[in-house]
Amino acid sequence: MTAPHLFAIVGATGTGKSDLSLDLAEVLGGRGTPAEVVNADAMQLYRGMDIGTAKVPVAERRGVPHHVFDVLDVTEDAAVARYQQDARAAIDDIHARGRHAILVGGSGLYVSSVLYEFRFPPRDEALRAALEAELAAHGTGALYARLQREDPATSARVDPQNGRRIVRALEILALGETTHGAALPEEPVPWRPATVVGLRMERPALIERLDRRVERMWAEGMLDETARLRERGLERGRTASRAIGYAQALAQLRGDLAQAEAIAETQALTRRYARRQVSWFGRYAPSAEVDVSWFEAGAADPESLADSIG
Repeated sequence: MTAPHLFAIVGATGTGKSDLSLDLAEVLGGRGTPAEVVNADAMQLYRGMDIGTAKVPVAERRGVPHHVFDVLDVTEDAAVARYQQDARAAIDDIHARGRHAILVGGSGLYVSSVLYEFRFPPRDEALRAALEAELAAHGTGALYARLQREDPATSARVDPQNGRRIVRALEILALGETTHGAALPEEPVPWRPATVVGLRMERPALIERLDRRVERMWAEGMLDETARLRERGLERGRTASRAIGYAQALAQLRGDLAQAEAIAETQALTRRYARRQVSWFGRYAPSAEVDVSWFEAGAADPESLADSIG
């Protein structure tokens, strides 16, 4: 039996992170120290958002306990500061019970908030509401232009179409704080020792895989799932309603997009998101406490990963 360890499996969507996490958990358990999975995908926090997030069904989790999944209603906002507390508490509990923890997901800021020390700036709900009203009235272009003027460095790292991230950056600036928001600290300080396993794939193959995944989402009931979530308030959720795939399915349900258009738009946004994920995780560098290794999708050997911690 080995001492409890923290693994993190990261990379772009569609590279096989969930399958590897289960394979690794089985190998570790077979060696006498069970492992449990901790979610690091922002949209998998939401109850009922299953097809569009490629959430592993409970029946297919091979008996491996999973944590920080299905903890939010679609009307609630996902906040990385809250997530950091919940995920670290789950990892602490897993380790206290003598088990390994496997952090799995592709939401870069969420993963990094667990692996590294982050200080999260304060919030001001009235200021946020005013900025969101501006966003609704004038669109992302005007607010992004303001961010470019006031904080060029942050604007260069923020997606010009991500209204929520632009609003948060402007909120922080208005409060007189330095934005944390879209990048790792210059010299990240590890939270605790960890083994980071990065999965990658050549872009043409990844694009093909992602495009087919989106088509399967619709074939497997994405529209029906979104309709059920709409009844539970999805359109009122500032975070969930903007999730890639769900925003397009809502537009289809409203009659604003034909199905082919909804699928094509989701494919394009998914490809762009995967490109940002590759860029984010590509900045991870090995250190004395965080071991970082990259593998082609499907090539990481769980036996060798288990060997790496003795």
